[in-house]
Amino acid sequence: MKKSIHSLFVLLIFGVLQLGFVARVHAADKPNFVIIFADDLGYGDLGCFGNPTIRTPNLDRMAAEGQRWTSFYVGASVCTPSRAALMTGRLPIRTGMMSARNRVLFPDSEGGLPSSEITIADLLKGQGYATAAVGKWHLGYQPRYLPTAHGFDTYWGVPYSNDMDPEPGSPNYAKMVAQDANYAAKFEQFNVPILHDTDVAERPANQNTLTGRYSDKAVEFIRAHRDQPFFIYLAHNMPHIPLFASEDYRGHSRRGLFGDAVEEIDAGVGKILATLKELNLDKNTLVIFTSDNGPWLPFKTHGGSAGLLRQGKGTTFEGGMREPTIFWWPGRIAPGVQMELGTTMDILPTFCALSGTQPPQDRILDGYDLSPVLLGKTDKSPRDTVYYWREEKLFAVRQGPWKAHFITQGCYGIGPKRVVHEVPELYQVENDPSEKYNVAEFHPDIVTRLKAVAERHIATIKPVPNQLDLRKPAAKK
Repeated sequence: MKKSIHSLFVLLIFGVLQLGFVARVHAADKPNFVIIFADDLGYGDLGCFGNPTIRTPNLDRMAAEGQRWTSFYVGASVCTPSRAALMTGRLPIRTGMMSARNRVLFPDSEGGLPSSEITIADLLKGQGYATAAVGKWHLGYQPRYLPTAHGFDTYWGVPYSNDMDPEPGSPNYAKMVAQDANYAAKFEQFNVPILHDTDVAERPANQNTLTGRYSDKAVEFIRAHRDQPFFIYLAHNMPHIPLFASEDYRGHSRRGLFGDAVEEIDAGVGKILATLKELNLDKNTLVIFTSDNGPWLPFKTHGGSAGLLRQGKGTTFEGGMREPTIFWWPGRIAPGVQMELGTTMDILPTFCALSGTQPPQDRILDGYDLSPVLLGKTDKSPRDTVYYWREEKLFAVRQGPWKAHFITQGCYGIGPKRVVHEVPELYQVENDPSEKYNVAEFHPDIVTRLKAVAERHIATIKPVPNQLDLRKPAAKK
């Protein structure tokens, strides 16, 4: 009897160990994911995308070892809606995260990303992933909208843009940078907080050290969760104005303070990639680097460059929404330059495919699974169309090499003024990425086709509550 009990006990222990082994093997099969998201970084602001005076050796190496995507887009040309598109795989016009009155959320905003939306973190957490958000969130400051309410186990960062909450009497930043290309504000002039989960950990945030601390937090999370699959969303506040860099990087770049900020981001990328290699996680980790929108041109040398692309942040010209993008996964992604279409909304379904996760079936997703392209199973992207929404209107559509502008408008008051085109402007953006030559008169059939594409797309948009226009009630006097 004792022998039987002993045998049963041994079998039970063996079974538990086997289950544990299977669980570990299954977890090991799931790739880790890291998204590094810059803020207001232009198409021409990295060495590997042609910048002549900003040194980005780590990103350059990442591009050489991975894939540099040259036609990769965001879901909107300003912060809040762009981030909503990335997190949900849906155009922000579908989620209430786009407005004509308030283009982004502010510290007094009452709205945010609705709890009904499903994020990348929600989906991966359901698959046993450890999830962390580090850096700028900008999808709602109220606790019910913060990362910890949207699938992230932990959060550490500034909940909105680093130029918000300016102290009364602070110098006019736009005026100061116009006079001094390397003007450096004091972080005390901007009373932005650092949150740890939902609690204020520091206020005002010492923005001189912010970029380095963000990268260090990401490295800490990787080390702490090396034995399970993880997802890190690292969203830098830089190089959004006001520009800051630590002592080690201030004066480091020939491009001035803007270059200093970018070069410090690059150094952090190097730390993250080195940590993955040190822990033998590099061959099981997909790292993506891109930006939320194009350069903020009115800030002159404190804004970036869209390179050969037209205009920048806030616009639906190429410079506002086509971003420098790199995919890195040693041994899985063949190095090269990818010219096929992709967007940040494609990241959610791509992560789902790679992790064996079922994407949401109860809503329209605007993303496509890019994994067959990344892994070399096909040379054709499933995406052939990009929709350029601004505020609450569809301004343009790209299909293949052709882009039609139905409405055009420049960036934040620097022109050109808004024009609704009776005959849409048409550009062949593979031949003419700078959108210099309107060829609508020579291709009326293509104009007609793209108008029909736009009309069919607009018909899929259903009204939802607008989140960006909700404000806290004014205090009673």
